Amino acid sequence: MSEAIQSVFENLRLELRRGCLILAVLAQLREEHYGYTLRKTLADHGIDIEESTLYPLLRRLESQGLLISEWREQDKRNKRFYRLSPAGAATLEQLLVEWASINSSIHQVLSNAPQEA
Repeated sequence: MSEAIQSVFENLRLELRRGCLILAVLAQLREEHYGYTLRKTLADHGIDIEESTLYPLLRRLESQGLLISEWREQDKRNKRFYRLSPAGAATLEQLLVEWASINSSIHQVLSNAPQEA
């Protein structure tokens, strides 16, 4: 694969991944987590996310009213715990319906696509 094509692929891969990360983070925050446990849980499911990506995403989702956070002491350290807000839970349910619809449509398109030799 040429360097130019590899660059295009990488940009498209990141774009595809960005939307999936939001859905994965919201789904995991149906249960309360702090940043480290959220990263670990996602990684355990095959979704690696850097701190430099996760924390700005959490702040953005909270500013949009989809998450609630609070600082608490655990293991003698202050940690910020995140969970879905009621609006976040409702939004997640809508996104899951949309995801299922898109996934079904994409599966049909891919199943009917001509195969390369």
